[in-house]
Amino acid sequence: MRVSARALPVLLGPVVGLLAVVEAHLDAAFAARAVTVWAPGLLLGAGIALAAWFPVAGALAAVACFPLGLLVGAPDIGGAGLIGLIGITAWAGWRLPRPRSLLVLGAAVAAGVVTSLLAGQSLWEAIFQPAILLPGYLLGVLSRTNGERAAELTRLAAALDAERERTAYAAVAAERTRIAREVHDAVAHSVSVITLQLGGLRRQLSDPLHRDVVLNLERLGRRSVAEMRGLVGILRDNANTGTPAPEPSLARVHELIAEVGAAGLPVRLDVTGERGEVPRLLDASAYRVLQEALTNVLRHNGPAPTTVTVGYAAERVTVEVVNEAGLAADDTSGGGHGIIGMRERVSLFRGTLLAGPEPGGGFGVRATFPISDVVTS
Repeated sequence: MRVSARALPVLLGPVVGLLAVVEAHLDAAFAARAVTVWAPGLLLGAGIALAAWFPVAGALAAVACFPLGLLVGAPDIGGAGLIGLIGITAWAGWRLPRPRSLLVLGAAVAAGVVTSLLAGQSLWEAIFQPAILLPGYLLGVLSRTNGERAAELTRLAAALDAERERTAYAAVAAERTRIAREVHDAVAHSVSVITLQLGGLRRQLSDPLHRDVVLNLERLGRRSVAEMRGLVGILRDNANTGTPAPEPSLARVHELIAEVGAAGLPVRLDVTGERGEVPRLLDASAYRVLQEALTNVLRHNGPAPTTVTVGYAAERVTVEVVNEAGLAADDTSGGGHGIIGMRERVSLFRGTLLAGPEPGGGFGVRATFPISDVVTS
């Protein structure tokens, strides 16, 4: 399940603040000076929560728990404080650009080391701070790298899909040219020769009835040659002046519905929500999932009444195909992708795909594509 970039600090901040208060009152080592422990903990929790809207400012406010603890005389930052600091540095490595995340890590390490030395703690305490924060930060950076790699793979998959379409179109155009050439050079030529021979035969016949029959055949031959030459022109025009299919997008869903409707599938389309800014790669993948689901309905269930629902929301895009035939709309043979292919497309965006029988009969495919809430500030 995809975790929103803003949801994590919003949830972690209050939890850290609450843990700091509980720790201060339940740990015997802090019981006599509880306020000096939970006050820095509350500041840490508030800074973490603030980072959801102001990433760097909130993270630096959270790091200020170190000097605050020194000012109020806290004996230690406590376990809750360490949890919070590890969490905010890991989050910074995950969601912030590298210079800003390093700023947060450097501030946390510097504040911890300086505070430990000013408080007269051992050298080990000064070493312990960066030693405990650095792994958390690196884990966040690793998560960010994996996310960027997944996005790049998605981009490459979309580019490969587009290149495959261009290659298929070029192959179709070449085949049209070849067919046009064969029709012109072989079939049309042969029919022309036959027509000329019929004309010669007609002139040698003396019986008027036979002459009329051959004349009709001659006219039919000439008309056939003219029609074949027109067909050759159409094939060459389509091959030379046609344009590739438009880029796949849910904005063209009505065209897709019209195509499958013309193929004999009765489809009803429902669109909910307002289409806002949909990422291009996500838009193309959602269209392909919808296209594959409808193709499978045609392939397996024939003219089964089908309902298509496309839903737009602020954080997700959903596509749904439900048919009334009750058969699994899947095909993993013969070069088809089927439900496995749909699931692979959805997983690129960490979405979900549900496919199976409907409670009231029929078969449904539902795909949800989360729209990433990337922190840019």
